Parts: sequence; C-alpha cells; structure tokens
Amino acid sequence: MKKSFLNHKTVIASVVAMTLAACGTGPDSSEKDASDIWPVLDIAVKKDDKIESKIVEIMSTMTLEQKVAQMMQPEIRDITVEDMRKYGFGSYLNGGGGFPNNNKQSTPADWIKLAEDLYQASIDDSIDGSNIPTMWGTDAVHGHNNVIGATLFPHNIGLGAANNPDLIEEIAKVTATEVMVTGIDWVFAPTVAVVRDDRWGRTYEGYSEDPEIVRSYAASIVKGLQGHADKDFLSNDRVISTVKHFVGDGGTVKGDDQGDNIASEQELFDIHAQGYVGGLSAGAQSVMASFNSWHGDKIHGNKYLLTNVLKEQMGFDGFIVGDWNGHGQIKGCTNENCPQAINAGLDIFMVPTAAWKPLFENTVQQVKDGVIAMSRIDDAVTRILRVKLRADLFNKPSPANRQFSGKVELIGAQAHRDVARQAVQESLVLLKNKNVLPIKPTSHILVAGNGADNIGKQSGGWSITWQGTNNTNADFPGGSSIYKGIADQVKSAGGKVTLSEDGTFTTKPDVAVVVFGEEPYAEGHGDRENLDYQRGEKADLALLQKLKAQGIPVVSIFLSGRPMWVNAELNASDAFVAAWLPGSEGQGVADVILANADGSVQNDFKGKLSFTWPKSPDQAVINRFDENYTPLLPYGFGLQYGDKNVLPDNLNDVVKRDLSQVTTRQIFNGEMQKPWLLWLFSGDKEMEVKSSAQTLGALAYRTVDKVVQEDARQITLDGSERAGIRIASKSSFREDLRSALEVQSALYFQVNVMEKPAGKVELSMNCEGEGDSQNSCGSSIDITKQLNAMPLNEWQTLSIDMACYANTGTIMSNLVVPFELSSKGKLKLSVADIKLEPNTAAQATISCQ
Repeated sequence: MKKSFLNHKTVIASVVAMTLAACGTGPDSSEKDASDIWPVLDIAVKKDDKIESKIVEIMSTMTLEQKVAQMMQPEIRDITVEDMRKYGFGSYLNGGGGFPNNNKQSTPADWIKLAEDLYQASIDDSIDGSNIPTMWGTDAVHGHNNVIGATLFPHNIGLGAANNPDLIEEIAKVTATEVMVTGIDWVFAPTVAVVRDDRWGRTYEGYSEDPEIVRSYAASIVKGLQGHADKDFLSNDRVISTVKHFVGDGGTVKGDDQGDNIASEQELFDIHAQGYVGGLSAGAQSVMASFNSWHGDKIHGNKYLLTNVLKEQMGFDGFIVGDWNGHGQIKGCTNENCPQAINAGLDIFMVPTAAWKPLFENTVQQVKDGVIAMSRIDDAVTRILRVKLRADLFNKPSPANRQFSGKVELIGAQAHRDVARQAVQESLVLLKNKNVLPIKPTSHILVAGNGADNIGKQSGGWSITWQGTNNTNADFPGGSSIYKGIADQVKSAGGKVTLSEDGTFTTKPDVAVVVFGEEPYAEGHGDRENLDYQRGEKADLALLQKLKAQGIPVVSIFLSGRPMWVNAELNASDAFVAAWLPGSEGQGVADVILANADGSVQNDFKGKLSFTWPKSPDQAVINRFDENYTPLLPYGFGLQYGDKNVLPDNLNDVVKRDLSQVTTRQIFNGEMQKPWLLWLFSGDKEMEVKSSAQTLGALAYRTVDKVVQEDARQITLDGSERAGIRIASKSSFREDLRSALEVQSALYFQVNVMEKPAGKVELSMNCEGEGDSQNSCGSSIDITKQLNAMPLNEWQTLSIDMACYANTGTIMSNLVVPFELSSKGKLKLSVADIKLEPNTAAQATISCQ
C-alpha cells in the first residue's frame, strides 16, 4: 500500500478537528481543565440502555466483598481453583513465562482445562454468593506468544517499518483466534508507546518514534482483536483488547524503563497519547496504566490523567487495569495496600504474588473506613461489568465449549503462518546494497552467524518465556529459522547451502549470509547505556571481516529490537538488512533476499525506517522533525532493488575511550548480562537455570521481586552438601577485566539475608590459567562475618575490592566466573544488582588497597 510520512503536527491537527466539543462534566474547578489540551473522542462503541440497566440490576445484589473481588487480578501461579471459588476474582492473568501447572510445555488442552476450571469456580456461588464469570488476560503481544506452537509475528518495531494497517488488522485477528483456542478472553495489546529514546528496553514494542503510524495501527489492532463496532464487535471469534501503557512510557528520561517522563502536557498528548486517540475511538474496552511517572508522579496514582483526562474528558467508559504490582510503586503504597490507586481511577489491581489476599482485605476495610468512597468502588465495578456484558461473558459458553476452544489445528495454522510470513517480508528494511542482493538461489550460499538457525533469537523477548531466553528451535514447532528458509529455496532451485555458525567452510561459497544481532530481552532488562552494538566484544564484526578478507561478498541480516550503531558492521558488509525481530516465520527473509531461479526479483523490499538510524553510539535521542536532525539514515529510509546505494564502506567506526571513561560493568540487573548465565550447583551436580523455580540437591532456587518483577534471585541451602550459585557463560567465555581492576573497581551486589548462615559462606571469582595448561585458577573471600552482621529481611549492599581476588591468584584477563556464592551450611538469602563499580575499591566493605 502507499506509504505516507506526513508532518505529525499536521496529522495531530486533523485528529483534533475531528473530535467533538468538550463535554460539560470536567474535573474539579480547583484542578486544571483537561479540555485545554485533551479532546472528547467520538468512540465507536456507545452505551446501551439494556446493558446499563443490567449493570444496575447486578450491582444491587452485590456485597462490598464481591465488588472488591471484581477489582482483583491475581496471577495463575498464585491462586488455586478453590481461591477462585471462595473469592470470585473478576479476572486473572498469566504473566510472561507463566504457564498452566508452571510447565512451559503445557498443551492447549492444559490451558483450556485451567480456563474452564477457574471459570466454573467463578460462577459457583456456593461459597462467595457470586456467579459473575471471571475473565483471563494474557500478554499476546506478537501472537499468542506464551503457547508452544503458536504463530509468532514480527515484533512491533518491524510492523511499524511495514506501515500497513490492513495487514496489522489481519495479524490481530489471527492472534485473537489462536488465543481463543486456549479459552482466553482478553489480550493485553496493543502497546501504543511512541519511543523517543532508543536505549529503552521496550523499544521494539513500539511501532515508531512518531505518532502517525502508532495512531493508525492502534485502531487497526483493536478492530482485529475485538471486531468492528458496527459489525462483529466482541463476537464469538473476538477477544477484549487493551491499549497500553497509559501514558508516556516511551518518553522517559534516558529511556529508563518505568522512569520519569518530563514532557509538557501538550507534548504528552501530541506525541504519546495518539495511540489512545486511535485505539479508544475504535472501541478498545480496557486501558492499562503505565509504570512510568509524569513529572515525578506515578501514573498508577495520577487522578488527573486516569480520571479527569481519560475517563471524563476523553470519554473512555471501559476499565483501567494496573500493570504487575504497579500500584505498589506509588508513594505511600505497597503491593498489599494502596487506596491511592483506586482513588486515582484504577479499576483493577494487577496483583501477582501472594499480595492479592492482603490487598483484598485492606481494600475492603478502607471502604468501610471511608478511605475509599463507595461511589469509587461502584464506578470501577460498573465499568468491569459493562465490558463483561458487552463481551457477552454471561451468555457465552464456558471456555472449553466456545467456538475455537480445543481446535488445536488453529494454533500455528498454515494460513496464520502465511500472514506472519507476509509481515516478515514487508518489515525488512534494506540499508545497504552494493549489487549483491537479490542472491540467485542457484548459488553456493554460506549461512553463518549465531542467529542463522535460531528461532528464539530471531523472535526476541516475549517468546514462550518472558525474556525470550532458554528456548531452542524445538520450542517453536512449525516455525522456521532464517537458515531453513534460505535452505529450502536454494535446494529447490538446485543451488548449494552450507550452515556454519563460525563461518568456516571447505569449499569457498559464492556469497555469505551472516545472521547476527541482539540476544533476547524484555522490558527493563533491555535498557542500555548507549547504542554501540557488541560494545567491547565485536565478535560478529570479526566474523564479517574474516569472510570479507577472503573475497566473499557479505550480506548481513541484523536482528535487533532497536536501531543501533553498527558503522563497523556496515563497512564490513556488501549488503545490510535490518530484519528487526521477525518471529517464527524466518522463511520470510529468504523470500526477499533470494531471487527467482532466473535471477529476477522474487519480492522487493517494502520496509521503511519508522525509527531514525543513528550515526554515533550516543545518538539515542534523535527523532523525526527534531530541530537538529543529523542521523546516519533518516526516518522513512529504505532501499529497493534498483536504488542507488548511499552508504560508503568507510563510515566512522572508531569510538575513543580511555580508562577515565570506564563505567559500571553490570553482571546481573534483573537479567544476566551477555555472555553470562546463571548456574546452580550442589556437590558434583550442576545445572543451568532454565525457569523461575528449580531445585538441585541441597539447593532450592527461585526468582523474587526486589523493585520490579523478578529482578532478584533467592537461594535456600539445607546444609547437606556444598551448594550455591555460579555466574558463567555456557562456553567458558573468558572476559578481560583488567581495565576494571586498573580503575580500582569493586564487586558490588545487593543481598537480603533471611536466615543467618550456619556455616562459612564464600564469594569466589574463577579464571583460566595462562599458557598451555589452561588450568583453572581463582580465589575465594569469606563473607560470613559480613552476612551475620546484617539485619534479617532487609536489603543491604556488600562490596569487595577486586584487588582482593587479583592478589590471591585470580587472573583478571581470563575471568570465566565473576561471581560464585557457596556454603556447606544452611543458608537463605536473595541477591540482586551484581556489578563492577569503578573507583570504589578503597571504600568497599572488604578492601585490599
């Protein structure tokens, strides 16, 4: 379809011109008048008198406890069927990496059984007296991504490059169908963040840095998920949608996930709220509040934005759901106690973990005490019931008996994969081409790079697991890697294809296709300091340069969740394709980079940059229409076959650094930082951490929340044998940390002691010896005294001068284990935020200066 890249101020003006006049009921006169900036929306879904009468009828029979239960949304790992029967929660969710029976390999039948069991418990009034059906919400953000075998579409950043709203609606419809196969009612999508700083770890969840595409896409996805307001709205083949995260999550300072947006109110509307103009106007029935703050105030507790703006001024009559204990971040709140959020306008607490029970009890009491007005509870429950009635949940068959339930052939159906394959084709952006592409399939093609035959890597975060990690190709049955897509076409055409991750070969190929890029991540775990790809490592660059030095034309397929500074990689490439995170249908890449057998173009490139491409590592905040706009490649750029190449082979690829610029080296900050992985050991047994809870011999391990979801790790040792946790790479990767030692760094981490150690606790660093022997080396520091001195159940900081390890045998140029905590005695503690901090050795808890 025709692409349009218009000035966003013109577009915003046209949107505002189409809105209705401001309504008469606004905020309190002592507050700012929201109508100064925010429009009244012409929302396609209107109130229905019959539904409103039914709401009044149901509400008249409900107790306070039943009403508050409608406002609670626990997670499947934290409730039982009996809990649902007793409390009658209005909804529940599975978080990223949350599966029925806590089993990643759960089948559609397992999902349906849980949905049916919890539904039947919700309408069982034998204990709580309520028969209001519950509803299940899930993060299906690029397909039904928690379910093995589902179709995974390109992440939003790739779809933004495609700029095809009709295709987006079809993607949403397919997603709704696959979600309904598992008995689920409600999808936490679309994300309508307008990303203004590409260091943000959720950049790939945004369609664009500019609101134009975001606004049109929001409407298309809502229609695809829910149906059209005047046709098949919330019919038997549709699900409830959620526009998220309201508002400003893509504009935080330094791209800090859950950080502070300091935009003016006009900018908040003009840039960050346009997805809500599109999505709400199309009839989205729920909005998710954002983790971020606006000028220091957490959105979950911001009455002006949630109530005055969203509900009263813009006219949204669905419900607002929180995000993963986001209410607990409001000043004065905890996960278990937060009347401020309800009073601000939040209608549903998303409350995973065991916090749901005290939150329920405290909320009931706060209504009785007058801290929360009964009218506010009634408003919230009215909105929840309105959506349930619009979705016909009171009359629809139970989850196991709905139109698509159990039709497992629809999970990853070929027709669905065809849509995803088209989306991959249209999302690819050609940045450079020195007449190498398209490649004749009759050629001998070497396919290299660690992303070549890796469906998990090409799918990114939110793919089976929350972070998209710990997956293999076997976890994506029916999917295709980029290599497989190439191999299938080349073999059919009579050509030859060789897969070699490290680029070695016996027969020189005609061309090399190298697939490389970012490892999977999600949310704040993907926040970066700058956009320098593989800073300090450059292993992929070495592969490109090795192949080019052998006279082989090099085609780079770059997998990433954001634009990145890859000048050196561009210089080493004869062609360079930004493939983003294409999902499970890797053959879509082959459809574009390979020619037909006769050499003619099979599919031309259609993708155009919906994010500006940087010319330096620090150019993370550069956006369309900026006053000083000097990117490497501008918004809207994208070559097609026959276009003249614009990028030379001598782009500046030098970043000058000195020791004075050595910064904090993060090892673990909620996720393991590449190349490190977390391992458990007990006695002579060792295993890599693959899930949120594991046991091994004397050790029990689980993820816990310190500040945000799953950002800390807890271990419990029973004392039967030496056990602990170890941070190391899978291939004993050796890290050169001499610079950290030279700037007097200390190893810092946060620790929460829950039970005093019963034996000696050691913190070790291990390395490989120098020379031919390559024997292991390293040293240990006894930290028992420091742990015993800490108060129980409080997070404390412990730091150790790296010189203490270097002085006792650890070779910092060959470090393979930067952190190993172990004991032979009983112990229970949690650790978080492990890092090497420069210029702090002298002040460390244990110093050897």
